Amino acid sequence: MIRTVPVEEAVGMALAHDITEIRPGEFKGAAFRRGHVVRCHDLEHLKRLGKEHLYVLDPAEDEMHEDDAALALAEALCGEGVIPQGIPKEGKVDLRAGRDGLLHVEVEALLRFNSLGEVMCATRHTHTLVKRGQVVGATRAIPLLIPRDRVEEAVRIARNASGILKVRVLRRVLAGVLITGNEVYSGRVRDRFAPVISQKVEALGGRVLEIRFVPDDDEKIAQSAHELISAGADIIITTGGMSVDPDDRTRQALERAGATHILYGSAALPGAMFLVAELRGIPVLGVPACGLYHRATVFDLIYPRILAGDRITRRDLAALGHGGLCLHCDACRFPVCPFGKVA
Repeated sequence: MIRTVPVEEAVGMALAHDITEIRPGEFKGAAFRRGHVVRCHDLEHLKRLGKEHLYVLDPAEDEMHEDDAALALAEALCGEGVIPQGIPKEGKVDLRAGRDGLLHVEVEALLRFNSLGEVMCATRHTHTLVKRGQVVGATRAIPLLIPRDRVEEAVRIARNASGILKVRVLRRVLAGVLITGNEVYSGRVRDRFAPVISQKVEALGGRVLEIRFVPDDDEKIAQSAHELISAGADIIITTGGMSVDPDDRTRQALERAGATHILYGSAALPGAMFLVAELRGIPVLGVPACGLYHRATVFDLIYPRILAGDRITRRDLAALGHGGLCLHCDACRFPVCPFGKVA
């Protein structure tokens, strides 16, 4: 139950919620906190904030205050690697990454949670790389008083998902790199892929074990892939040889090597001729030539997921179509842009 009292009659009463003050360009926050006991000299300040009346609460047994509800929601929403910030601010609790890694959002569970009404959670996009301490989501109960059973249902949805937000640790891999192409192998064309791939591997905590230059020869590509795995590579990254040109043999060579779960083609541009496979249980990623010309391609969307332990499916590659069109901005701002932001 909520009772409204004129502000002049509120002296000696405790505020039922935070009262926000906004001074454009200077300050936005709580001028008075929930529980503050109104004093005579507060009245003028409250009136400047437009408060002619204040709420006094007398909650029923089946109701919860917004702050108590927000805390319960936050605890349930946080899965492994995510922590609630703590005390609600204006009825809202931030959810922060407890470690570096890849944010994973249980999108369907989040939709069910938000469809209940009177509760909400907003998150960053799933599969976003995050650093410890960064805000990855926020939750609040929308009304000042909320039915207890509504909060309990929202908590149940979140807990059944083992937390709707999680941050997964990235493996620190040893990468074996195969740069294919007769023109590079023979020295007629200078390689430019090696520094690109090395930088991307090292940026996510990995190390390049070895870079091999191989001609467009099925047997030599297959043999080199096996040798890199035997030498300790945790992942094989191949470059070139992904187009429809008859001389591009990388995909066929991997088949000859015994690769399984081969997925060729993604619904993202740049990177439509991307390849994902497994060889002796080791992930293999095939980067098409677009990786030389664009700062961000489908490789940058899939590689972190591989490091987080995902086994990429055809559905994953197909889902990239929504948001998978690079706008080729004059100044690339990836990942702070729409590219790869799958709904």
